[in-house]
Amino acid sequence: MDMSRGTPDLLQHFTLWFVQANVLCHSVTLSNHRNKGMTHMMGPDWKDLFDVVIVQADKPTFFTDGAKPFRRMDERGNLLWEKTDRLEKGQVYQQGNLYEFLQLTGWVGSGVLYFGDHIYSDLADLTLRHGWRTGAIIPELESEISIINGPQYSYTLTWLQSLTGILERMQMYRSAEAQEVLLEWVKERQELRAQTKNLFNPYFGSLFRSYHNPTYFSRRLSRLADVYMTSVACLLNYDLGYTFFPRRTPMQHEAPLWIDQLCSGCTKTPFLDDMSNIR
Repeated sequence: MDMSRGTPDLLQHFTLWFVQANVLCHSVTLSNHRNKGMTHMMGPDWKDLFDVVIVQADKPTFFTDGAKPFRRMDERGNLLWEKTDRLEKGQVYQQGNLYEFLQLTGWVGSGVLYFGDHIYSDLADLTLRHGWRTGAIIPELESEISIINGPQYSYTLTWLQSLTGILERMQMYRSAEAQEVLLEWVKERQELRAQTKNLFNPYFGSLFRSYHNPTYFSRRLSRLADVYMTSVACLLNYDLGYTFFPRRTPMQHEAPLWIDQLCSGCTKTPFLDDMSNIR
């Protein structure tokens, strides 16, 4: 778990939540200034909240290089050079590597959930090579969700989807009058597409979507992360036994059922009753 993201109170609450549920926790960080920072975020007894603490892990080589051994540090931050044959709770270890970590802890497979804020240096090797579950921390998600939940985005997207459906069904009419109306609708649709994109960022739009297509970042995120959120503290809104099921996304050849759209959050969109008959 990379503890560099999140506010102190929420991180402490989150970690205590795991500890009270007897969930094994470990912290892997690049920083060597762990004591002052963790004391500020978690309190003076922060080491009691983790089963394993590793500093200066040198990620991402920590996950790929098996040459660097673990070295235990004393209270003054000095390295002790005896061989590390076990990782003890309450101690702080420097560097090391994932392969030795797996041997010493036995934490293998899909029973491990690791949180990180970089999908390549933190998550890629863990999920592709070792089968760990992964959670991505994406602070930018907070502003995107705020925009998505806003009335302007909801209205614009609802009308954009509806107008697209109307165009698909009405373009068969070939009269001059019908074609004139269709051209106006096409122009309006282009304007709506630009509006939905510019709501996020006038230069490149959403971090997760380019018009109707997911971005490259979004596709890699879906491949390398089982869940993603703005902070690990978001999990405090759920019971520890809660299961996050994957959402079904219709393929191009599949009919998008309205119930699928309801599951994705369209129950909050305006004029839903009026739009429900547009198929």
